[in-house]
Amino acid sequence: MGLLRLHPHGRMRAALARPHPTDMFIPSAKERAEELHQEAMALDDAGETDLALGKYFEALELDPSRSTTHYNVGLIYKYRNEWAESFRYNEQAVKLDSSDEAANWNLAIAATALRDWNSARRVWHRLGMPIEEGDTPIEQDFGVTPVRLNPDGDGEVVWGRRIDPVRVRILSIPFPDSGFHHGDVVLHDGAPVGYRESQGRRYSVFNALELFERSTFLTFESELHMANPEDMDALEAICNELDIACEDWTTSVRTICRQCSEGEPHEHHDAHQKEEGWKARHFVGLATANESSVREALRRWENDARKVASLDLVEAH
Repeated sequence: MGLLRLHPHGRMRAALARPHPTDMFIPSAKERAEELHQEAMALDDAGETDLALGKYFEALELDPSRSTTHYNVGLIYKYRNEWAESFRYNEQAVKLDSSDEAANWNLAIAATALRDWNSARRVWHRLGMPIEEGDTPIEQDFGVTPVRLNPDGDGEVVWGRRIDPVRVRILSIPFPDSGFHHGDVVLHDGAPVGYRESQGRRYSVFNALELFERSTFLTFESELHMANPEDMDALEAICNELDIACEDWTTSVRTICRQCSEGEPHEHHDAHQKEEGWKARHFVGLATANESSVREALRRWENDARKVASLDLVEAH
């Protein structure tokens, strides 16, 4: 039988009244890192990216092997256009999990922004893209795609030709307020945000991240009076001959709601466009490096039935 030892003052010691530290639950470093990661995600969702980064950094100090945390840090830096840091964290995420396609894409985007063609080519090649390894800039034809300029602002969607998986050379003539020109090369994100349909084909829309390379084209706006679509065809033929980009902003541009822009344009937008008949007054965008060629094109186009009301050089800003 056991012995019960009494306290010197005659009272029994309550040995279990206060748990021993070793009996309390203490989360492991990995568990605490997961908690911090979740807290960081909530802060990021709330727009508190600085605080989120602080939590992510704490998580990585406890568990540096967390590929998802490295990826999320790289993602924040991507949307800040802080490319060296984005490259660093996405590279580590890929080292920890080479199968993470999103981390690979963001690594390639950061490498492209940094003009690190060796790294960009290596990642694209690893992802199965028809791009050879090497150290020269990528300049290939990946088809046309719409891209959304200033996605946090007006969100003008223009068309361009993809010269690699995340860069587009603009084919449209953007409005001057966009800050972009015809021929500019734009770095865009890899995840589509919305779709557009052209000639029965569905195209993904990608959000622009930044201007990658400025073109030499100037943007001109001209107010023209014309009687029918054939008058516009005549101007386009002259512009093609003189190597001038030409876009009828009156008929090619329409304003749609944000929901449609970031999804698929709804029928009510299409119906509204079809209801509008031909207008005599048109605003046309023209792009060239030489103002004299624009004036020559309009001089050749104008006649008794077709009038040039104005021509202005408009600066992108």
